[in-house]
Amino acid sequence: MVATPTVPNQMQQFFQQLINGLSVGAVYALIAIGYTMVYGVLRLINFAHGDVVMVGAMTGYYAVHVLKLDTENPSWLTFFLILLICMIVCGLLGFIIEIVAYRPLRNQPRINSLITAIGVSMLLEYGGQAWLGAAPKEFPTLIPHIQGTQSALLTIGGVIIGKLDFIILSLSLTLMLILRYIVMHTRTGLALRAVSFRFDTASLMGINVNRIISFTFVLGSCLAAVAGVLLGIRLHSVGPLLGLQIGIKAFVAAVLGGIGNINGAVCGAFLLGLIEVMVTGYVKNGSQYQSGVAFVILIGVLLLKPSGIFGQNVVEKI
Repeated sequence: MVATPTVPNQMQQFFQQLINGLSVGAVYALIAIGYTMVYGVLRLINFAHGDVVMVGAMTGYYAVHVLKLDTENPSWLTFFLILLICMIVCGLLGFIIEIVAYRPLRNQPRINSLITAIGVSMLLEYGGQAWLGAAPKEFPTLIPHIQGTQSALLTIGGVIIGKLDFIILSLSLTLMLILRYIVMHTRTGLALRAVSFRFDTASLMGINVNRIISFTFVLGSCLAAVAGVLLGIRLHSVGPLLGLQIGIKAFVAAVLGGIGNINGAVCGAFLLGLIEVMVTGYVKNGSQYQSGVAFVILIGVLLLKPSGIFGQNVVEKI
């Protein structure tokens, strides 16, 4: 007689996959916020945003080696120093991309900006391969007291909460709360919301539209930098094409939640992360379908509810 799995074991597996999915979704959320903020302000899909994530990860890798930091005995000071450097570099990159690539085309047909975004993305990807080489590079473990991604912080009923998962979730949620405070409770955030509603009206109210749009790019790029470092630590390797697939998945998460809606992007990212992990854990040979799940979801959303879960259909009057 063959013994069937007990309910507790099934529940353990479910909760374990739930934790893993939330950790993956948290990284997607940091990237998806950048997509949705730029779209909310400019109605532009910034396809180069995923490659900003790659720049953040590569900056972290080279910063460690240039500064000759001790990666054998990492400290929290080292971790936050690398995060700060990556955020500064990616924030500056986002600012330059907006100034050079998108601002001159702001009054042109939207297709021009879309093609430019694809061009900037390819420039970062293949320029990175030309300058840095195409071979993946081993990313150092910057977080102290972690030996591998499965180091346990605590175990509850057989369910392991890994240290890295806890740090990713904690840091991501903290940054999202800071972002929410900036957007909802500061003058700059009020100006950002006004610009996203209507450029000309915001300008008449004395708001510097160009400054606010640049701020949006910088803010999204800083979050992408953090995602890049966390991805590097989780995957143990980085390369010039790191942002290609992860950027598409984060874009799908933004569309799923309702692109242009920050809360929707976050919820869509966590939902996508959970779906991917559940497919891997419960479907036979699920790891082979993990990357394809995002595209199936994208097609389903576009067919059934193009505005996303939290998005609203907007009627254009002629």
